[in-house]
Order: sequence, then structure tokens, then C-alpha cells
Amino acid sequence: MELIINGEMIQLPESVKNVSDLLTYFQLNNKIAIVEVNLNIINKQDYETTTLSNGDKVEIVHFVGGG
Repeated sequence: MELIINGEMIQLPESVKNVSDLLTYFQLNNKIAIVEVNLNIINKQDYETTTLSNGDKVEIVHFVGGG
């Protein structure tokens, strides 16, 4: 499947089927992140049930600590 993630076309394995899978793939599943799919912000409790389709536009914003 190909998704546009943060403006970049990325080929993903077939195992990525929903938002939760996507965050796990990018090792962001244990981090605070905001995910938007096709201009809709997804609630964290909906990550497992929000399926992804070829060509979806996804924005992922995650926080990085530092000082």
C-alpha cells in the first residue's frame, strides 16, 4: 500500500492496515502523537478501527523532548 505521509509517498507492507499498525511500523506506538488521515484528526481510541487505504494522506506529529 502507498500512503502520502507528511507529504511524502511511502510504500508500506501489507501488514499495515490501520493507524495503530502504522504507528507501530514507525515505532511511534509508545510516543505521544497526533494523527490526521485525509484531513480528519483521529482520536487515540480509534487508532485500531481506523483503516487505511491506498493513497490516503496521513500527517503524523509527535513530540520530541529536549532542552
